[in-house]
Amino acid sequence: MTTQIAPSPAHRTDRMPRLLFGDNQFFGVNHMSEEKARQQAMRFQNLDSIVRVLDAACDEGIDTFMCTTHDRIGEICAHVRANPERYADFTFYPCMPYAHKYADAVTEDGMLGAIRRFLPEEGLFNAAFRGGRALATKDVEGIITLLVDAEMAAFRGVRTPVIWLQNVVVDLLLGLDFKDAFSIFDEHVRTRYGAEPGYITMNLPRALDMFDDIGLVNPIVCSNINKLGFRMSGGIEEYQAALRDRQFRAVAMSVFASGAIPPREALEWVCSQPQIESIVFGASSRANIAQTAELVAEFC
Repeated sequence: MTTQIAPSPAHRTDRMPRLLFGDNQFFGVNHMSEEKARQQAMRFQNLDSIVRVLDAACDEGIDTFMCTTHDRIGEICAHVRANPERYADFTFYPCMPYAHKYADAVTEDGMLGAIRRFLPEEGLFNAAFRGGRALATKDVEGIITLLVDAEMAAFRGVRTPVIWLQNVVVDLLLGLDFKDAFSIFDEHVRTRYGAEPGYITMNLPRALDMFDDIGLVNPIVCSNINKLGFRMSGGIEEYQAALRDRQFRAVAMSVFASGAIPPREALEWVCSQPQIESIVFGASSRANIAQTAELVAEFC
């Protein structure tokens, strides 16, 4: 078994905020309705419309933004850097990779060209050398760390205490039983960015088994957790057993099951589950943000 990877005190985050604000609504992601997703994508075509919603969340005390590394996130980071007084407490939780942009880049430029496109600006020669050598030697560690650094370039100068590996990668690695990749990501995030790694998965029980095998101590894991068992691979009973019996820091997403559960019912149920540290949700209006904040304050 791999030696346990325990976070050092310098890399521990405080308890995460109870509510994290997600970004699905900004980029046309809705798991129940393609039409609603299309409407949202049209609504949030410009930065001002996104900023208005983020400001509404901040006004409700929700100032942690759990976001993908979509190309437009760089605009939001730039806006936050340009307005330090307004966003004095604003925090990003980057989730990587944003798979669509890599797929498009590989199609257009090939594998090496895609990596060059996303090289971090700082240390360009060093990054290019690392990328070329990694591909030539099939150096998995070099490729993983290079791509993490490329994704993190947009977040220079903003707070990123937790850095997430997206479920598209986590669940692929679980299926391949590729344990080393998790250890590489964990160590790189801690040592280079002074952050804690987080893992998003569609199969919480399987992910926790893997993390136990490689010795990740009390990992931060985000998964679908909702009353209907919506998109909870393995079944709701397995998830409830994990929340009751396993040691990890749970972040619940899809708590409303893409609108299938009324907000009060959804949040009362999820807040009654043990060990849930945070809830990530998305909303497009000030009223919905305020309602969620009020219900969480009531039940959690």
